[in-house]
Amino acid sequence: MRKQRSFSVSSPEYFKTALLEWSKTFTNVVWLDSNNHVDAYGKYDAILAITAQTDESNEMLQNTDEVSNYIDKEKDWLFGYFSYDLKNQWEDLDSNNHDGLVFPLLHFFRPEKIVTINGNQVKLLYLESRDSEMETDFAEIQELSQKRTISELHQSVRIKLRIHKDAYFEKANRFLEHIHRGDIYEANFCQEFYAENTEIDPWDTYRNLNQISSPPFAAFLRLDDKYLLCASPERYLRREGEKVISQPIKGTAPRSTDPKEDHELRKQLQQDPKERTENIMITDLVRNDLSKSALKGSVKVEELCGVYAFKQVHQMISTITAQVPKRLNSMQLIKDTFPMGSMTGAPKVSAMKIIEKQEETKRGLYSGAVGYFDPNGDFDFNVVIRSILYNHTSKYVSFSVGSAITSKSDVEKEYQECLLKAKAMRSVLEGS
Repeated sequence: MRKQRSFSVSSPEYFKTALLEWSKTFTNVVWLDSNNHVDAYGKYDAILAITAQTDESNEMLQNTDEVSNYIDKEKDWLFGYFSYDLKNQWEDLDSNNHDGLVFPLLHFFRPEKIVTINGNQVKLLYLESRDSEMETDFAEIQELSQKRTISELHQSVRIKLRIHKDAYFEKANRFLEHIHRGDIYEANFCQEFYAENTEIDPWDTYRNLNQISSPPFAAFLRLDDKYLLCASPERYLRREGEKVISQPIKGTAPRSTDPKEDHELRKQLQQDPKERTENIMITDLVRNDLSKSALKGSVKVEELCGVYAFKQVHQMISTITAQVPKRLNSMQLIKDTFPMGSMTGAPKVSAMKIIEKQEETKRGLYSGAVGYFDPNGDFDFNVVIRSILYNHTSKYVSFSVGSAITSKSDVEKEYQECLLKAKAMRSVLEGS
């Protein structure tokens, strides 16, 4: 059981900064931040879940059956992630590419302490064994928020490419051969940028990345010595009772500081036949995935190819919803739709087989999902993109980017799209 306390704060932004700073002493951390984006389906402005691994009351779940049983029986919160390579358990697939990060396949934990923020209202949800710490914790975070001092980031990481430009062109053309042969319609081809024997400050790096991008599905995750610093603009899947929402992104254009030029870039993206084709293909794939669990006739496209502006890029986003049976276990919805279509292709399984042969890195948590299940079995998960992954013990830093290859793809433009998506992560790490 959990105890609950509510507080008001004068400056939610300072409180959010202090809250993340306060989380440094905990070994399991999930921080989710909307960065004040208006979202018809969002429930929290921000939410923090923490626990200390030494606490014997913790429940750490590392397979899908445990997660499914917990949701059905315990009726409490779970926070964590699904990595992309769970596909190998649910389909006849494998992953044998290089893995420099070595994150667990999935990881969920029952938090000791949860803090939610909506406007200037802060709510603490603590396990009964920790409820006596509510007042002192809140006072400590408030004191941190008054200091309002953030350390400056001083680092210069030497980034290497796993796939160089000539190899990228060769591999992209192989995807096109598969498309022209009719094996697939579309595939998301990703490449890794990495650094070895490198240490970074995860919190300051995340803060800097988030400041540059300010995305609606930002996330910071710590699992002992492993970290995710995520500036994702994309929702994978949300459940609200009997309603399920997916919002795939396909279609990217740069921003401009000149308002007239920026408007033109947005308009060009909206009208680009290749980008619209990408988005419509994945929208159709998501409709098909949702229909596996949905009530007959309930799958709807609420918005098709809407264009939204973020700090770094314009993105084309569609919103697909469905009604599902009330008693349907939430893990079944994940299984029916994972990995998300925007990071795979169509047909999904065929695309994933070809992706595995052409990419040179095991995706792991990249292309996976971070989020939570609440006591009702409702959930909200992002898509892990625009993210830096870090293994402190092995001193390995990694970020990956990708683009969708279709029959209308220009390989040079796809490569430039990858560089555009890599810009924020690279500038934060290289100190440029």
